[in-house]
Amino acid sequence: MRALGRLRWIVLCLAFALPASAAMAQISFDAPGFLPKKPKPEAPAVKAKPPPWPRLDPGAVLCRTPEDLVRLAANRSGGPGGGPANCRIISRPTAIEIVHRVGPGRTEVKVTGGTSGETGWTDAWLPAKPPTP
Repeated sequence: MRALGRLRWIVLCLAFALPASAAMAQISFDAPGFLPKKPKPEAPAVKAKPPPWPRLDPGAVLCRTPEDLVRLAANRSGGPGGGPANCRIISRPTAIEIVHRVGPGRTEVKVTGGTSGETGWTDAWLPAKPPTP
């Protein structure tokens, strides 16, 4: 009988020890939920250089004289008074300075975006304030 009592005692201890050991298997001591996560390093934000203003955009025309601008307009419309016009088409945004306005269709400008310092006439619409993005 004594052996049977000891056997019961061992079975009873094992019965209580199994759930405790199963619970211990689920506990993690590194506490990943409690440790703050380090942010991943990011590249610093680089601010884009604002486009020059005022400027001539690609496709705008720059003529040497106002007469060249009038000849170019006549050539484009197919009317009389055309002929060779000393003008060039702008291929990339070019910073300018407005020198003189003669109505909305004729503006004397000075190129400031390069080393040329060239002065010419354009028919591009150039508002006083830059457009909002």
